[in-house]
Amino acid sequence: MSKSPTVSELVSASSVLGQADAKRVKLLSGNGNKPLAEKISRLMGIALSECDVRRFSDGEVFVQINENIRGKDVFIIQSTNAPAENLIELLMLVDAATRASAKRITAVIPYFGYARADRKDRPRVSISAKLMANLITAAGSDRALAVDLHASQIQGFFDIPFDHLYGSMIFHQYFEETGPLDDYVVVSPDVGSIKISRAFASRLDLPLAIIDKRRTGPNEAQVMNVIGEVSGKNVIMIDDMIDTGGTITNAAHALRKAGARDIVACGTHAVLSGSALQRIEESPIGQLLVADTIDHSNTALPDKIKILTVAPLVAEAISRISNEESLSSLFGHFI
Repeated sequence: MSKSPTVSELVSASSVLGQADAKRVKLLSGNGNKPLAEKISRLMGIALSECDVRRFSDGEVFVQINENIRGKDVFIIQSTNAPAENLIELLMLVDAATRASAKRITAVIPYFGYARADRKDRPRVSISAKLMANLITAAGSDRALAVDLHASQIQGFFDIPFDHLYGSMIFHQYFEETGPLDDYVVVSPDVGSIKISRAFASRLDLPLAIIDKRRTGPNEAQVMNVIGEVSGKNVIMIDDMIDTGGTITNAAHALRKAGARDIVACGTHAVLSGSALQRIEESPIGQLLVADTIDHSNTALPDKIKILTVAPLVAEAISRISNEESLSSLFGHFI
């Protein structure tokens, strides 16, 4: 197996992490994913700045930054998954930082919500991904950072510098550390995931198979065919998000029917809406690896779901941005 650098190796090989000046850099967080923000804070050795992010009795959001951030390099860590208040918190934190005379404001968005509507594919629909980009920019962000956009072209929706991190890096490290991958094949659960699956398979020196599916409606998909040899093989499926679980579980059933043995699925963003947990629990998937880009600390997840953290990856990216260092060396092996 050809061995590519892991997240830990890339981060530890860098002299950047931990050198960001705490007097110059400020980390802020709303309620969208406070546990991840706290992990990033600990890795960087920079305490989260004091913020008051709460609700009025009528449900409106109130934001106040309780530290002086004038002239500071401010990074606001906030996922924008549902409820919509998470997005409002991000926009209001950016606005508050702008009005507090921050030198530079970077919106750090581990999960960029509303990304699936990235084009006008039907009459009279909103291109919500572009709208979100406009709102974040208009609020006062100087740059943005996100993990595994649903479509890479969303980077072009922003009129400010945008850095895109690849969550597949943490899955690659996991499989590198778990041992030999004999008789494994990487499977793309749909055509949209072929690029990331092909790169993932190449890094692990594994063959690639593809699930051909046809979408029958919003959040609904029907598996049509398995392209590639999976009979008698162990399977690794990789996707950018697990929402209702329909795509990944339908693919797992098709793979098992085609003779696949152990099935491991990977999804960066664990949206897990609707009956996703039940579908996953009842599916042939033996283990589901997800990242902590969405907070599930208060959710009872099935034992087969394992959460890996993107905190080292995001912390390293923040440090490099703050120190005006290149990010390309961080993920150049993973695209």
